[in-house]
Amino acid sequence: MEFNIDLNTTWFMLIGILLSGYAILDGFDLGVGSLHLFTKTDEDRRIMINSIGPVWDGNEVWLVTGGGALFAAFPVVYATVFSGFYTAFMLLLFVLIFRAVAIEFRSKQPMSWWRQTWDVAFSVSSIIIALLMGVALGNIVAGIPIGADREFCGTFLELLNPYALLVGITTLSLFMMHGSIYAYMKTEGAIQDKIRGWINNAIIFFVISYAATTMATLIYFPHMVQHFKDYPIFFGVGLLNMLAIANIPREIHRGQAFRAFLSSCGAIVALLALFAIGIFPNLVLSNPNPENSLTIYNAASSQKTLSIMLIIAMIGVPFVLAYTISIYFIFRGKVKLNSMSY
Repeated sequence: MEFNIDLNTTWFMLIGILLSGYAILDGFDLGVGSLHLFTKTDEDRRIMINSIGPVWDGNEVWLVTGGGALFAAFPVVYATVFSGFYTAFMLLLFVLIFRAVAIEFRSKQPMSWWRQTWDVAFSVSSIIIALLMGVALGNIVAGIPIGADREFCGTFLELLNPYALLVGITTLSLFMMHGSIYAYMKTEGAIQDKIRGWINNAIIFFVISYAATTMATLIYFPHMVQHFKDYPIFFGVGLLNMLAIANIPREIHRGQAFRAFLSSCGAIVALLALFAIGIFPNLVLSNPNPENSLTIYNAASSQKTLSIMLIIAMIGVPFVLAYTISIYFIFRGKVKLNSMSY
């Protein structure tokens, strides 16, 4: 397979960039949510929630933008995936809503049982969201049963296979590492010292999960490394990924949390780039009938539609970037609790 930077490939990369932005931004607030129950006092839990309070809903704009781009550029994939993964997406939508409600409702009453209930809801829903996203990626790598009519012909339980669950656990560990670094940057004092210990444990958790997933991929899904054999230059992406991961504990040890966070962002981008290189030009691999796979060519909109959408994206994406940057600039600095806090 040759790589040609045509409109279809451009949209493949653009959707990858949008989903990378979502993974980086929502990844840390899902990570903070997954770690939320490790804190014990009400004040510490308020600090955790308020560390993501001003930005968590804005982060999800990237998911909406990526989903919209997928619908416009590759409508067949959108239709097949959203109909085939209907139960999984309904579950994902439910926990996304439940998590948002938990954040907003927790501080509405002072009773401890009320706050503890929403604390559990916030943390469990964050964990389930991270797991489901990893399960989706795992199934794309392993392939799903797609008929000649381009319809998913499997069941929801088949999606919960061991490999997909392993990728789900790896995604959760990645977000926990990413979120712990972000929480460390936004806190100070005793809770910051406690979070520093979480970072080391999260890194160990992630490295073990990542190594297991990599071995399983190499053994059971050799098609994911074919492009790396054909184009050895892509091994540079893998090298950058390992360097980014290795730099995280180094920067934490030196007290450079922001640099550690940037390395964590780099690791996420490199991991998604490795995933994209592995599946290209497929968007959804059909297993056991690869000829039914949905690719960037047989599942795409017309060339005219892709051209018009590219112009719209060139106009719209800078606005999304400007909004994101301005929000993070306005709410920079350590978390300070007041009467307006969650």
